[in-house]
Parts: sequence; structure tokens; C-alpha cells
Amino acid sequence: MPRARRRRAAALLAAAALVAGCGTLPPASNPAGDAPRLLVVLPPSPTPVWRRHALELAAAHELYVYQAWMMRSLDRPCIVYGLIPGASLERTVERLAADRRVESAQVVQSFRVLAASPATRPEAAPGGDPYGELQHALGELRAALAHRWATGLGVTVAVVDTGVDVGHPDLAGRVVKAVNFVERGERSFTRDVHGTAVAGVVAAVAGNGVGIAGVAPQARLMAMKACWPLVAGSADSACDSYTLAQAVDTAVAEGADVLNLSLTGPDDPLLRQLLESAAAGGVAVVAAADEARADLGFPASLPAVIAVRAAPLPGAAALATTVAPRRPILSAPGADVLTTVPGGGYDFFSGSSMAAAHVAGVVALLLERQPSLSPAELERRLADSAAASAVVDACEAVARLLEIPEGCLAAGDRRAR
Repeated sequence: MPRARRRRAAALLAAAALVAGCGTLPPASNPAGDAPRLLVVLPPSPTPVWRRHALELAAAHELYVYQAWMMRSLDRPCIVYGLIPGASLERTVERLAADRRVESAQVVQSFRVLAASPATRPEAAPGGDPYGELQHALGELRAALAHRWATGLGVTVAVVDTGVDVGHPDLAGRVVKAVNFVERGERSFTRDVHGTAVAGVVAAVAGNGVGIAGVAPQARLMAMKACWPLVAGSADSACDSYTLAQAVDTAVAEGADVLNLSLTGPDDPLLRQLLESAAAGGVAVVAAADEARADLGFPASLPAVIAVRAAPLPGAAALATTVAPRRPILSAPGADVLTTVPGGGYDFFSGSSMAAAHVAGVVALLLERQPSLSPAELERRLADSAAASAVVDACEAVARLLEIPEGCLAAGDRRAR
């Protein structure tokens, strides 16, 4: 197709997408197949102005509009463009970044979740939470002791992940908002494994005669589906900058107190801006460390983010405790963690995904008792709680916050301090 016709076609596609509306919508079909996509943030301006600029950019740079939405948490429009076949990706990004109508431009990047699941399922035992005896991670965290003072009541944790089985008996009433940001992702939303597992660690209902208890069993959950399973029924899942940006922006705008990101990927300019803005506004961002990387990977490497790694098993070599001077890297249980899976079941998972979910739950406990705690104060209190055991201690963190002298020891705890 001649260049002039390609530009006219791109402009028509862009116009159609923008006329259809710029809310969070399922993406338009991709006329270029699997061509690379670009995220372009425009400066704040009235809606007619930024829509006109979006059309002009599409025509000038041989792009088509894949999606467009107003990022409420940043008060800026974001346009997802598709690259016309044959155009240079690197050159197009450079040209967009230099365009006076553009605030930032980048390629949509890939991310992955951080968990593995063994093929072993638990045997039930009687009791208020029949699998409670198998929740070794919850015991190591000493969450049950902390529940005397806090259960996460009134705190909202956004699980930015795959979908969640919102009908699971141990998540009944906990998921107050469920949104899909993945093309055709609604088809598997309630069958997705990884997000369901993370949600159970954070807020599975306690004492209901079913399964397990979460770290913050009365916290509210937002299920923000930004990732998709690589294989149906598997915990292995992927995400990208585009879906994650939509999910983070929506969660913050809808009032999440905590963001849980049990995933990793390359340093991403738009996600960095969204997460730093969220933290500056008082939202606690908890992210799983990529333990295969010395720098912990992104977004755990961001100073504004509470980074969490899986505590090493007994006898295993410990990783360095800091990435930069004075910056704590928290450890939490992440081996053989029993949690929820789709269809009302339970399974064991390992990895820093689970460790991050445990810490997100402890953050919810602290915020219930003192909602004004900043992300930096939360990180400090979590690090202080781990001073004796090198693992975040939910009981210690809450007891210190409430200034209860020897509160955890008074409950009969015998762990060396």
C-alpha cells in the first residue's frame, strides 16, 4: 500500500477508536497481527485537544490506534498505538519522544509472574479452617497472633495479577471489585490459578469451616486481571506494560490502599511513573523480588516499592539483604505455601509471588489500625519486625504499632528473639 494510503488508513482506524470512546475498553482488533505496540502518554489537555493530537500522531508516524484511555491517577491520556508493518520500531519511538505533543513514548514490554506449583494436594483435617495445620507459612509469619488486634478490616488490597476465582468458598465476600484488562480474558477469569493463589494468601476467610485463613482475612480485595495464563490451568502467566498500566491506574483511582504485584519484568517508564505516583499518594506498593537477578528486577527495584523475597529454606544460602545502602529487602514465607486454587480447591505454591502476598496482608493489618502510615513508615515497621528472625513478623509489627509491651510473648510465644 502506498505511504499516503497507509497514513489515511491509520487515521481512519484512529478516528474509529477515539469516536468509540476512551474509557477502559477491550482492545480493538489488531490489523497488523502481532506487530509491536507503543504506549504514548500525552500532556494534560482538554479531551478534544488530546483526541485531535492522537489522530495527528497516528497519521504523522504511520501508526494505528489500538486503544486510548484517560489515566485517572495521573490525569493524562495514554494512547496505545500499533506499528504499521515495515515501519522501524526504534525510529518511530525516537520520533514520537521528540514530538512536542508527546510527554513520553515507549514499547509495550513483557512481564511474568513469580510462582511455581508442585503437583501435591493437601489432605483435609477437621476444624474452623480444616487446612490450618498445613499453613506453615502463616505460622512462621505469626499472623494468627496478630489477628487478636487486626484482621485487615476496611483495608482494600488490589491483586494486580491474573483473574481470581471470585466464587471460591474461602474468598466469598472478599472480592469487592473484579476487572479484566486482557483481551478475551473474561473467558478464563475465574479459572485463573496464579491470581486466585495470591488472593487466598492475602485474604482467605478465617474460621468459616473451609480450607485456610488469609493473613488479612477481613481485607477487601480488588481482582485486577492484567496477566494471562501461558497454558490453561497453569500458574505460569505473562503480562505486559499496557495491561499492567491499566490495572494499576484503575486500582489507584478506585481507592486501593495496597497494590500487590507478584510479578517482574524490565524497567518500564510508564509503570514506574504510575507506581511512584501511587506511593507518593499514600498507596503501599508491594512487589515480589526476582531472585534470579541481583537488582531484584522491576518493579521490586523501585525505591518507592516494598520489595519482598522468599525466605530461604533451612540450610539454604541467604541472599544479600540490601540492594542499596539503608534500603531493606524484606523476607517472608515463600516455600510450599498452601492457598486457594480455582474450583474451590487448594494447592501448595512456592516463590516470591507468595512472599509478596504475605507482606501485602501484613500491610493491611497495620493499615487497619493506623491508616495514616506512609509506604516508607510501613516498610520500616516491617523491617523492624524481622530484626530477630530475618522474616517479617506480623504479630511483632502490629504489637509494636499498638505499643503493647511483650504482646507476642504474652500470648505464649516461645520463639527465640
